[in-house]
Amino acid sequence: MKEKLITILPKLQRFARVLTGSRDTADDLVQQACERLLRKPESYDGILCLESWMYRVIHNAWIDEKRSMRNKLSEPIEAGLEIAGENGEHTIGVRSMLAKVRLEMARLPVEQRAALMLVCVEGMSYQEAAGVLAIPVGTLMSRLARARLALASRMRQHQAGEGPTLVENTG
Repeated sequence: MKEKLITILPKLQRFARVLTGSRDTADDLVQQACERLLRKPESYDGILCLESWMYRVIHNAWIDEKRSMRNKLSEPIEAGLEIAGENGEHTIGVRSMLAKVRLEMARLPVEQRAALMLVCVEGMSYQEAAGVLAIPVGTLMSRLARARLALASRMRQHQAGEGPTLVENTG
């Protein structure tokens, strides 16, 4: 069980980071989920898919966190864009586009972000993602459609130069 948990840890951290927008808060959520599992390893026997179960625990913990700490400040998701050791115009262009996508994903409602992350980034089926989020498949599909449309529209605005800037030009 511990080996499997270690294998899926990067996916869990990525999912939590998208939900929270904060590296520290995401790490806390993943740690809570791992502690919950490891505190009672016998409860693992009834879990059919550890990965889906952990996603659900993280998602539910995030909902609880939001309810209890409505005014908590968090680090913006763009703060984790450091890529060391790369140079070149292409790399800068790719980083810039990635930063814009992350910025716009962070502006989506959390329900749409979670759906988009599970299906488009983690590659879950609609059924699996709906199970993790404890919503009907139709609701998941609606959230995905709205998220994709909003993200595409916002990215078109960025390409047209109408979107918000990531860095102020001081010179």
